[in-house]
Amino acid sequence: MPEHIGSPRLLADRIAMDARQKARPLVVAIDGRSGAGKSTLAAALACDLDAAVIEGDDFYAGGTALRDDSPASRASACIDSSAQRAVIEALLAGKEARWHPFDWDAFDGSRSALASRLRPRAVILLEGTYSARPDLADLLDLRILMTVSDVEREARLLAREGSIGAWERQWHEAEEHYFTAIMPADRFEIIMSG
Repeated sequence: MPEHIGSPRLLADRIAMDARQKARPLVVAIDGRSGAGKSTLAAALACDLDAAVIEGDDFYAGGTALRDDSPASRASACIDSSAQRAVIEALLAGKEARWHPFDWDAFDGSRSALASRLRPRAVILLEGTYSARPDLADLLDLRILMTVSDVEREARLLAREGSIGAWERQWHEAEEHYFTAIMPADRFEIIMSG
């Protein structure tokens, strides 16, 4: 049964306690639907814990066009988890990690020419939808699910994106599949409401 934690400060304390008990860096997945507050939480925790943050959006691999495949197929294809794995494994080995993030400004499927870099830290935060996916389970020490009401989430998405069109809705359907069939709430160690 997941533990419910109500504040970033209490969550930071829990993560710090877990990290002290590990001989290697603690890897924490911060998962949740679009607009749930994952990035905001990761930024706050990074400050409190001097943690490395891997942004899930850097590994977007779902394409730039509308897709006609199933939500399950979209959920599977959305993130390049093998590239995420390589970054986490480098950090766990005590090495600097480098990758070229998806270029959201160009939005043409290309990767940024500038490499992102992270140095190893005692806590590694992998934030983003699909970050707790089962194919990364062997690397993850703690899985956190960020939740927020659908009304609040949609308001945040509208404020951030300006509109929610067919392209965004196709990914919301993929998220619904992921959080229903692949990673329902009971598969997380911690649930935090944003």
